[in-house]
Amino acid sequence: MKISVIDTEEFCNAKDEFYAKFTKRKMTIVTGLFILLIFIAIVSICVGTVSLSFKETVNIIISNIFNLKGVDANALNNTVVMKIRFPRVLAAIIIGSSLAATGAVMQGILRNPLVSPYTLGLSSGSAFGAALAIVLGTSIFGSSFIGFQRCFVVISAFVFGLITMLLVYFIARVKGLEPGTLILSGVAIGYVFSALVSILKYVSNNEQLGDIVFWTMGGLWQSKWSTLSIIFPITLVCNLLMIKYAWDLNALGSGDEVAVSLGINVNKVRIICLVLCALSASSCVAFAGTIGFIGLVAPHISRIIIGSDYRFLIPCSSLMGALILLFSDTLARTVISPTEIPVGIITSLLGAPFFIYLLIKKRR
Repeated sequence: MKISVIDTEEFCNAKDEFYAKFTKRKMTIVTGLFILLIFIAIVSICVGTVSLSFKETVNIIISNIFNLKGVDANALNNTVVMKIRFPRVLAAIIIGSSLAATGAVMQGILRNPLVSPYTLGLSSGSAFGAALAIVLGTSIFGSSFIGFQRCFVVISAFVFGLITMLLVYFIARVKGLEPGTLILSGVAIGYVFSALVSILKYVSNNEQLGDIVFWTMGGLWQSKWSTLSIIFPITLVCNLLMIKYAWDLNALGSGDEVAVSLGINVNKVRIICLVLCALSASSCVAFAGTIGFIGLVAPHISRIIIGSDYRFLIPCSSLMGALILLFSDTLARTVISPTEIPVGIITSLLGAPFFIYLLIKKRR
């Protein structure tokens, strides 16, 4: 049976048309999530102890961004929006998107749907760094420690988050850089740092113990424009570089052998992606404390609605993570207002049932 040139051209054209529709559909989903995120962000700014209308909130934001003097705004409402709620909402978007993108990439390079930044012990390492800074800060720096306590805690948490990933990589490298080895190494290192945090809680005084417990619960209550100016560039660069390796992650999804046959240096890609994940996630954990399950739940929901192509999965996971954390934080500060619940508690309550569902589904 002969295949004519016309038949071949028709097949190629049909394939190109199908691929174009396939890509357009995914881009539409990502765009829709972005628009939904903007709408939810404005609604989140509106609600709280001081309630604002949607129109007034938009006017305040626009007048401040574009420096419009003709827009009337109440001074109190302007302060509430621009100095309290707006930076907090942006922090939720940035941190949620970063943790979700990190989770998606980790699940890709390790080919395990139950992997997240916390599975590999990163949160435990950062928590130990923060607890160590809280307990030893005063004894090292004296009374002057109060002035830069927050900065020291953030730096310590960030450094120990990176150290955790280096330890995990070193242990896995000794036994062979396999996905299973990396996961088990992360679990072991996580338990070690959790035990060290417990020791610090035991030897700390009442004030230090309260700070450690409060920090490990996770929260966005200290979100400021200065905070955003630090974590935004870090997470943006890391997320863009993760997207750059989307094709390599797609190949890794078919197995290391397939990826190697396509000319991909598997170990190099895995190391680079792990470093990017550690840098992005540890910077977020350093500022917001331990916020769990975002990196696990968001990528799975995204796979359901958009598929496993990492060119679209990473941006979709970022938007989904931002939506989940923004919703959780809004719920945390309004459900029993004016008292605020740590957002880490909300994300755990939402994420734990989903995690159990994944375990049951994987067993089946």
